[in-house]
Amino acid sequence: MFMLQVNFDYPNMTPAMATANNTAERAKPFLSVAGLQWKIWLNTEGGPKVGGLYCFDSRANAEAYLAGPIVARMKANPEIANLTTQIYAVTEQPSIVTHAPVAGLGMAHAAE
Repeated sequence: MFMLQVNFDYPNMTPAMATANNTAERAKPFLSVAGLQWKIWLNTEGGPKVGGLYCFDSRANAEAYLAGPIVARMKANPEIANLTTQIYAVTEQPSIVTHAPVAGLGMAHAAE
């Protein structure tokens, strides 16, 4: 399993704009991202910094997402600044101990 962390700024976004932007409808395109098991949406309270934590079933699918249309639109959006991304491999054993919400880890724990 691989985690993708994405962070960026919306320098001109007000808290009211952020609230209006965070809708269930906005999340629906992520349901069809290949290999994406889940996404957590991140937002600094009242601030312009946002991001997401994405759990992918493979590095290849995480890399494909980064090369795909959603990230391309983010890169082309003049309202977005300081976009950073990082892919991490999940370190399974300590993640099992700390009850990470990652599909498949619980099965490994049950087998012990």
